[in-house]
Amino acid sequence: MDIRDLRYFVTIVEEGSFSRAALRLRIAQPALSVKVRKLEAYLKTQLLLRGPHGVKPTEAGKLLLLRARAIVADLSRAEAEIRSLGHQPSGTVRIGLPGTISGILSVPLIARTRKNYPEIKIIISEAMSGFVREWLNEGRVDMAILYMDKSEPSIVSTPLLREELVVLLPKEASLKVLNARDALLNMPLILPTITHGLRNMVEHKLRMMNLFSDPAIEVDSYSSIKDLVANGYGCSILPHHAISGDVASGKLAYVGFDGSPIWRSAHLVHHSSRPMTSANLAVLDNLISTVDDLINSKIWEGAERLCQSKLA
Repeated sequence: MDIRDLRYFVTIVEEGSFSRAALRLRIAQPALSVKVRKLEAYLKTQLLLRGPHGVKPTEAGKLLLLRARAIVADLSRAEAEIRSLGHQPSGTVRIGLPGTISGILSVPLIARTRKNYPEIKIIISEAMSGFVREWLNEGRVDMAILYMDKSEPSIVSTPLLREELVVLLPKEASLKVLNARDALLNMPLILPTITHGLRNMVEHKLRMMNLFSDPAIEVDSYSSIKDLVANGYGCSILPHHAISGDVASGKLAYVGFDGSPIWRSAHLVHHSSRPMTSANLAVLDNLISTVDDLINSKIWEGAERLCQSKLA
């Protein structure tokens, strides 16, 4: 078993098809099938379940996929680091971002990096924080921004910023609602499901304020939540910047938590077992500078920087 076998296997699982993987790898499909059969024979176990709708990994295949991704990613990082010695940083940097942060950060970060480091390619993967954390642990992203209260032994974490959460209201309700407490006591609550990090944090904060009640509607989509609120189905709690455009356009209204604002902290993280390459560090610097610019220019509304230090 060599690194090429691992790359082939990862590609097959990602594509879910031998034919699509063969096209991506630019090799003949029969040759790819032979490679997998030899790999299964070497490991003495079935790695893939073949069916009419494609292929899926077995339990053994899932374990190999987890390890193979980390090995392939580590080798790619090592190759890029060696090639860039004495030169401008180059290579691919993969970043995992929660949806609300990706929406405001991705484009300016890519633009800044392409200008400063044209030899670096950024790949941004967007999902809820739980999925981003899995990608980080599996080595599918090099760094990430996560909403987390405390670090884990395997995660190197630096506080990046905090976002103010506000109560989102239908436009017409703003004339009747005096404050956040009034809204939460008198309107149905719309929140993400329990699998969403925001939901857990909001529940905890509202219970401390004796304001929590079971949500009337649960949906894991900020755009859907905003549409539901705009159409009068209730109120919600979201980051200020996630609703600023809708408020400016007159579609929605909001009230803050007077006297005791609710904040959630975002941390810049990477896995302790994977050293940061020169390309990673270059993108890290650009990311922090981009966040500073967005906050200082008031584009990232309701956000405050937490720490000026950088990850080592």
